[in-house]
Amino acid sequence: MSHVVDTAVTGFVHSTESFGSVDGPGIRFITFMQGCRMRCEFCHNPDTWNTKGGTEYTPQQLFDEAIRYREFWGTKGGVTVSGGEPLLQIDFLIEYFKLCKAAGVNTCLDSCGGPFTRKEPFFSRFEELMQYTDLMLLDIKHIDNEGHRKLTGHPNENIIDLARYLDEIQQPIWVRHVLVPERTDYDEYLIRLGDFVGSLSNVLKFEILPYHKLGVYKYEALGIKYRLAGIEPPTPERVENAKRILRTEDYKGYLNV
Repeated sequence: MSHVVDTAVTGFVHSTESFGSVDGPGIRFITFMQGCRMRCEFCHNPDTWNTKGGTEYTPQQLFDEAIRYREFWGTKGGVTVSGGEPLLQIDFLIEYFKLCKAAGVNTCLDSCGGPFTRKEPFFSRFEELMQYTDLMLLDIKHIDNEGHRKLTGHPNENIIDLARYLDEIQQPIWVRHVLVPERTDYDEYLIRLGDFVGSLSNVLKFEILPYHKLGVYKYEALGIKYRLAGIEPPTPERVENAKRILRTEDYKGYLNV
């Protein structure tokens, strides 16, 4: 595995978080990349959508910023790259993760897989990225293709294909699913999602993320219509119902990551 870094590559970063505790195991340095093509109705970071914004970084600059916090990571922490959609800047991810792996740093990628395709040139780049990725957090927005299209503006066939590909190569993943009343919180969809995730052999953890309204103020500030207006977060009973149907307690392998 080569760790030679292409110093000409740059990426655009929306923001960073020094002590993240929910996006991967342990304490992590989180990078939120700028740009996303999906328009998820529940997105709480619409300020990351614009592909023209952000702060330009070289992989070395981001690594130098991250590594300052290494003493806080312990044995399970490390770095996570999220978004936006980080796979839109895959060349930058590869070079950044190369630097991390050369330094023995645990790497985690948080993505919904929207850009994934088995076509070139993307697929070869993704194969290379996986060589430097210890864990992938895969957000499955909706198991139903039409439901996914309504919720995000995009179909999900390539995302389902990504999940199967990650299973083929035995890439460890955590699956995440946002539970949204009137969108994903129907037993029919939860049963289908549970069956699909249960067919994969590389899932270490299965997280249910209850929909919340914490980012609504950003829509107002950006002048964007909030399309889930009037929809409240799911009740604790519905969250427990989803966990039971999806059998989330069956996925305990993350304890060994």
